[in-house]
Amino acid sequence: MNVLKFLDQKITAALVAAGAPEGSPAMMRPSARAQFGDYQSNGVMPVAKKLGMNPREMAQKVIDSLDLSEVADKVEIAGPGFINIFLKPEWLTQVLSGYVQDERAGVAKVEKPQTIVVDLSAPNVAKEMHVAHLRSTVIGDAVSQTLEFLGNKVVRANHIGDWGTQFGMLIAHLEELQKTNPEVMNSELGDLENFYRQSKKHYDENPEFAERARNYVVKLQGGDEWCREQWQKLVDVTMEQNLNTYKRLGVKITAENTMGESMYNDMLPGIVADMKEKGLAVEDDGAMVVYLNEFQNKDGDPMGVIVQKRDGGFLYTTTDIACAKYRYETLGADRVLYYIDKRQSDHLKQAWTIVRKAGYVPVNVSLEHHSFGMMLGKDNKPFKTRAGGVVKLATLLDEATARSEKLINEKGADMTAEQKAQVVNAVAMGSVKYSDLSKNRTSDYVFDWDNMLSFEGNTAPYMMYAYTRVQSIFRKAGVDAVSLSGEIKITEQPERELAMKLMQFSEAVDGVAREGMPHILCAYLFELAGAFMKFYEFCPVNKDDVAADVKNSRLQLCALTARILKLGLGCLTIETVEQM
Repeated sequence: MNVLKFLDQKITAALVAAGAPEGSPAMMRPSARAQFGDYQSNGVMPVAKKLGMNPREMAQKVIDSLDLSEVADKVEIAGPGFINIFLKPEWLTQVLSGYVQDERAGVAKVEKPQTIVVDLSAPNVAKEMHVAHLRSTVIGDAVSQTLEFLGNKVVRANHIGDWGTQFGMLIAHLEELQKTNPEVMNSELGDLENFYRQSKKHYDENPEFAERARNYVVKLQGGDEWCREQWQKLVDVTMEQNLNTYKRLGVKITAENTMGESMYNDMLPGIVADMKEKGLAVEDDGAMVVYLNEFQNKDGDPMGVIVQKRDGGFLYTTTDIACAKYRYETLGADRVLYYIDKRQSDHLKQAWTIVRKAGYVPVNVSLEHHSFGMMLGKDNKPFKTRAGGVVKLATLLDEATARSEKLINEKGADMTAEQKAQVVNAVAMGSVKYSDLSKNRTSDYVFDWDNMLSFEGNTAPYMMYAYTRVQSIFRKAGVDAVSLSGEIKITEQPERELAMKLMQFSEAVDGVAREGMPHILCAYLFELAGAFMKFYEFCPVNKDDVAADVKNSRLQLCALTARILKLGLGCLTIETVEQM
């Protein structure tokens, strides 16, 4: 049960009954302070302003139309027109008891599951993944996992860069290497960055090589069998490396999720022809162009978007038009989320404007650009190596593992070698991901090893430690959490604060699904861990002088805390460990 949604529906209905227009938002939120109740509605004041009414008088009308007698001890007006709701302890404990017995901790699956396509990761062929791919990969996968947790069908679409003019030079370079080393696919090509740099160097310095490369582009796009075979080798060796990285990171991106640019190549001529027939695309100086009144050039004229060049070649915009069309018509998408950095915003807006005008995707299917900022170093510049080069993602993960091993060694926990290896890997990968996921994705963020691996603050080690702290309580009590039942009693303030935070899990999950922002869930879990630590400090569980019924009640709060931490981190694709 989502308590916020439940109260929101009640207040919204009362607003309408009090004379507000249909659809007036209740603007519900958890109260910032206990004296303001448990939840607060700010929806009265904007409605009162529109209606020319005194906000407090309007608030009173809302309360007169509101029946919360079963769930609330008190509903009162505060300040200029806020409505504060104080929940009944007995109702609170009834809801919590249901959560304790529910393996989903009160998070209901959606009534109408959607098919949601998530465009994520998107590395390039013949280039090794680097840190710039991290945000698209981990944010996109965490949102996908959360949407699946709610019961939706999610299609992860890894839109790899596997097509374009650069493949002519790559094929030509691969051809030269294979002449002297037929096993090059298993040796030098393992260093994809070096392979790409050498290809580009030959292209820039050797006119004969460049001519051959241009010819290979034409042949590849024309379907030449040999060129296709060489191209496929490059795709395969790249994706093998990428899939190893995905597996290591613990994200659910598989070979089946690979949907590169080449996948839509055969659709492009038909799409351009269709847009021409509809009068949307017109010929201009030999190219096919779509003019958009919604966008203007520097002279104030409608912007022209080229969808086919004079030489017959197609552009990224054409591919993205085909991509959206395919995701709706073939994959059956009800909603499409694109995790692409914010610099691509205008490009996507133009492509989607054309998609809508052409009728390829109806307006009821949401196309959403979930943009994200850059990953910066401590100097507030793009994260680079000391030499100024791009940081390979595999190198970053190696360093995370080394630093995590040192951190776990310093703690000196009594673990077997196997347990230690699991904890080191969980902390390393979890820290890299959580460091990113805990930040608002629309902002740039500073990558800091010390903060990332700290056991203090909103970090993966802190969250994992909070979970293991709860598990240690059950080990000490000698009780299996799943066997717990009976009445939950909320008598102390730290118990109530923890109980209220436990009830907000569903709200946080829904927020991630709605906004595509994992930091909402990270912030919630951090607050939950903090509420638990305060509860644990002031409300003893395993002390000898704690009454049996109180101990049972508090153990249930502990069990629910552990379950929500595990489920929440699971939605973020972060592994928990039983001890550390």
